[in-house]
Amino acid sequence: MLPVLKEASKGEQRIANVVETIASELKLSPDERAELLPSGKQTIIGNRVHWAKSYLKQAGLVTSTKRGHFVITARGQDALNRNIPEINVKFLRQFPDFVEFQNRSREDTASNLSGTLDEANTTATPEEVLRSSHSQINKTVSAELIDRLRQGTPAFFERAMVSLLLEMGYGGNGEDAGRAIGQSGDDGVDGVIDQDALGVDQIYIQAKRYASDNTVGPAAIRDFFGALSLKKAQKGIFITTSSFTKSAIDTANQIGGRIVLIDAKRLGELLLKYNVGCRSQEVLHIKKVDEDFFE
Repeated sequence: MLPVLKEASKGEQRIANVVETIASELKLSPDERAELLPSGKQTIIGNRVHWAKSYLKQAGLVTSTKRGHFVITARGQDALNRNIPEINVKFLRQFPDFVEFQNRSREDTASNLSGTLDEANTTATPEEVLRSSHSQINKTVSAELIDRLRQGTPAFFERAMVSLLLEMGYGGNGEDAGRAIGQSGDDGVDGVIDQDALGVDQIYIQAKRYASDNTVGPAAIRDFFGALSLKKAQKGIFITTSSFTKSAIDTANQIGGRIVLIDAKRLGELLLKYNVGCRSQEVLHIKKVDEDFFE
């Protein structure tokens, strides 16, 4: 990870260029540079640089500037100034952001194998290691999806949220069942899903593309409820790339279930589940002996 951070210290970097630079520094042959993962969809060196950048980003040592580009942060420069010999997971754990990221990755049972991947925990079975790795990958991709949505325009975010809800099954099979309307200044709503062919039953959407520290408070919930009332709507979905304050959640509950809240954590999970903004890269089949065959 240290070579990636050093490249980021030189100014904004394109990740593809960093891959080439590090490959040259390692004196990799053309065949070694072209060596692919078992999936055949990415080079090994490219995959390792990508994960190094992702981990550095989770620790707050680099930040994304635009698609495929990143640069060092003040925290990252401070780390470099210490003249450390290497950067590994143990080093990154000194940063609260990275610890929080790892904790998110260990929320399910499989991921409770603390340190399985980086501490060579020999008590873990291969299946447990695989599940832990899968969970870590999903959490990283989820965080990247939310970050990309924050970098996009409000109009793109609204369209993406409509697409997600359609993928989740809202709107039935109608091709034009959902649409973003926020840019038209349509009375405090950003999107609408028609639940039937005539649009008699509709779900309205409020989409807030916020930074992680810009929480949604109760006033925004009340405003959205007012917009729903003006449209005589019974159902609304409030989506944000940040989080809701406790009072905002309480306000939504007091309304009586008319507004569903989706924060950044849940949004990331839904994007993964319904393959919105992401796609499956590789499928691994775990085999076991078929005892019936030998009877």
